[in-house]
Amino acid sequence: MSATTETVLAFPFRFDYNKIMKKVRIYLDNCCLNRPFDDQRQLRVSLETQAKLFIQSLVVKEDIELLWSYMLELENRKNPFANKRLSIASFSSHAVDFVKRSDSVSKKADRFEAQGLKAADAIHLACAGEGGADFLITTDDKVLKFQSGGIQIVDPITFIKIFDHGEAK
Repeated sequence: MSATTETVLAFPFRFDYNKIMKKVRIYLDNCCLNRPFDDQRQLRVSLETQAKLFIQSLVVKEDIELLWSYMLELENRKNPFANKRLSIASFSSHAVDFVKRSDSVSKKADRFEAQGLKAADAIHLACAGEGGADFLITTDDKVLKFQSGGIQIVDPITFIKIFDHGEAK
């Protein structure tokens, strides 16, 4: 290469791929957020806890984006255990976006509730959709069986498998 070609091809700035590449955006529902506080003597609970804590570390390292909502705030405020409430509230500081109550969220939640989800679960799913989440991560078996048509609904272990294999979009 000639000196002229090298000069033309050289970038005068540092290129940061993270600023142009879309990161995976997740929404953890309340039962997933509380999984580390459940009875860890059960194998499923223990494995889901480890996966949830790993996901939490990805959020803290900013490898993935966390979405938060008014419903998470409401449910967390109702938690009678101060240590759980404070832990979850502290984690919320890593959220990149917050979904507020709106007519759009209410209409989506009503549709999901009409399809068989409990009201709170329907609101979580509606908030995840409104905030552009790629995944709703839950440990609730009934929610895991629900097909949203847009957001992938997975448990923490499945999310890790997808993310680890580079299949998360």
